Amino acid sequence: MLLAANIALSVAMLAVFALGAGGIYLWAKKGDKQRGLLMIAAAIVILANVLIWTVPGPGG
Repeated sequence: MLLAANIALSVAMLAVFALGAGGIYLWAKKGDKQRGLLMIAAAIVILANVLIWTVPGPGG
């Protein structure tokens, strides 16, 4: 189970980088501001989920 969780977190972080880079590219180069911002927002949401999964809670 631990291996599957590690793989899921790795894939999620790859998605964060891909969505962030694609969003910046769409916004800056292509001029498609709405889709670029949506991709960046999706990257932020996925990053927040990864942080929630990996940061230990108050109990340890």
